[in-house]
Amino acid sequence: MVWVCIGIVGLILVQFVVLLFRVNFFWKQNQVKSSSELPLISILVAARNEEKDLPDLLRSFEHLEYPTDKVQFLFADDQSTDRTAQILKDWCSRDPNASFLSINASQIALFNENGKANALAILGEKAKGDYYFFTDADCEVNPAWLREGVNGFTGNIGLVIGITQVKALSLMGKFQEIDWWLTLGFVKVATDLNIQTTGLGNNMVISKLAYEQSGGFKQLPFCLTEDLEISRAIQRQGFGIAHQVCPEMLAFTKPEISFSKLLNQRKRWMSGVMTLPIYWKLILGLQFGYFVGIIALIAFNPLVGMSLALMKILLQGLFLIGFADKAGVKINWLYLLVFDFYNFNTTVLTILYYFWPSKTKWKSRIYPCIT
Repeated sequence: MVWVCIGIVGLILVQFVVLLFRVNFFWKQNQVKSSSELPLISILVAARNEEKDLPDLLRSFEHLEYPTDKVQFLFADDQSTDRTAQILKDWCSRDPNASFLSINASQIALFNENGKANALAILGEKAKGDYYFFTDADCEVNPAWLREGVNGFTGNIGLVIGITQVKALSLMGKFQEIDWWLTLGFVKVATDLNIQTTGLGNNMVISKLAYEQSGGFKQLPFCLTEDLEISRAIQRQGFGIAHQVCPEMLAFTKPEISFSKLLNQRKRWMSGVMTLPIYWKLILGLQFGYFVGIIALIAFNPLVGMSLALMKILLQGLFLIGFADKAGVKINWLYLLVFDFYNFNTTVLTILYYFWPSKTKWKSRIYPCIT
């Protein structure tokens, strides 16, 4: 039993050594294309009850460093019950290249029972750009977002993922930020190794060619992780995925403000995780297995267990600092040293909550439990 625990912990240590080498010595960043002719861009945003955060996104759009006549803004108000529709209407009235539509009763679940996927599918029919940019209504984007996103399309790339930082204002938010860095770090390394990975719904770009050949959001099966599903559809058509981790592609999102909302978010994400290939399940299962193994080792031999736990925290911290630095972000070591306590509790509760026979609440809608 002890040797099994040591083996699991050892695998995690090796994992972070490999991740460190990938970040420091085998980093991939697509070349910037030199072209005087900038392509037409379509930005698609689905919003539902976002009156609080939407103004921040719209202000960031006003600072985009891209010719205004080459940007098409498309917004969908997805049955909001607050002032979201009015905010969008007022903003679009000031820009001739901006338009919004309200999802009416006859359009609900027109293409997908997932409200966001359905709204994006409807917007996709109106997109005219050569590249489709996607973000969420509670995000803020970088002024260079469009230029850098387009630069990622080299070779057979059909989808470019950006990098998103949680805008943390509390201790819980700070831990969510580190959690996002860890997840996106795995995605970056997997993408660079050409391993099947996911899109990122709040910061991604899809070429028009890849979108149309894959069927876009219109052809997706019902799911609660539409960014994962559309990335699969694009990869099935032979297109590659690139992950642009740099300050220019950095976007900001809001943290979940309560633990119950965080668990609802993770329950939804877990529905996507459970559809991943077996090797991804084994990798993610190993992350949980580490906590079981290290707790057992600490109970059996506190000195050995604590030494291995500290080694893992240091390797993980070095990886996260190096990864975030690529995006121009600094992480405080203090949070990294105690992050595993948060990560353990969140992981355990997420697994329990996922298998609990309850429905998922997302954007004020109730979706059936998917297991």
